[in-house]
Amino acid sequence: MQSDHSLPIERRAIGVFDSGIGGLTVANAVFNLLPFEKVIYYGDSANIPYGSKTQAEVQELSFKITAFLLAKGCKIIVVACNTASAAALDALRQQWPDISFIGMEPAVKPAAQLTKTGKVGVLATAGTFKSQRYAKLMQAYAQEVQMIENPCIGLVKLIEQRKVAAPETRALLESILKPMEAEGADTFVLGCTHYPFVEPLIREIINEAEHIINPAPAVARQLKRMLEKINLLNPGRDKPVHEFYASCDQATMAWAVEYLTGWEGVKVLTP
Repeated sequence: MQSDHSLPIERRAIGVFDSGIGGLTVANAVFNLLPFEKVIYYGDSANIPYGSKTQAEVQELSFKITAFLLAKGCKIIVVACNTASAAALDALRQQWPDISFIGMEPAVKPAAQLTKTGKVGVLATAGTFKSQRYAKLMQAYAQEVQMIENPCIGLVKLIEQRKVAAPETRALLESILKPMEAEGADTFVLGCTHYPFVEPLIREIINEAEHIINPAPAVARQLKRMLEKINLLNPGRDKPVHEFYASCDQATMAWAVEYLTGWEGVKVLTP
């Protein structure tokens, strides 16, 4: 597909990327909040998972994808991946100082405010837990709260295999969540954009009085505020035609888009 460079900048697309289909949970929040904004989504399924890669590897992949999205004419970039945000966001801003970037971070602050027991379960990747961004969040907001962390090894892979309601996925989630509950956690942070795909399963496992924090809607609101601030909200009222790219397994991305949005027959392209 051709780029949007010929359009006025405010009418160009929002670029969104992730290591796979997880960032579609963020893109879906953008579709709902900003229905007249076009989104170009890139899922790097060929290189999943990012959570086990080095910071240098994640930065290199993030630079490559960002260059692709900017070549498409994107006016702003959403790094819809907690691991890539932790590893590469600062470097991306240095490399492209004229472009605005929105990143992800585990919802430590709202979780610390919400918990009644003072104990929060954090589901994220090893890469996120090891990052400086996470350490700073803990220092700033979690001094009085116990964060019970689990890197959820294997969960992203199961979601990418479309096993969002499979017995093996339930078993893995129970092995993660039940010990957190036993320690007193009453609030759970979905610290990876893939995890909202299994939020219905999580709700079946935990006590119904407990809280689950999915940061995707907050990221969409932050994006809207940024677009307003830099005067790049699309003034048009035409229904946008979104573009979806997957570095491999285009069929799984098409399934994921339909699973989240209900849109049938979405065409997913090879970058």
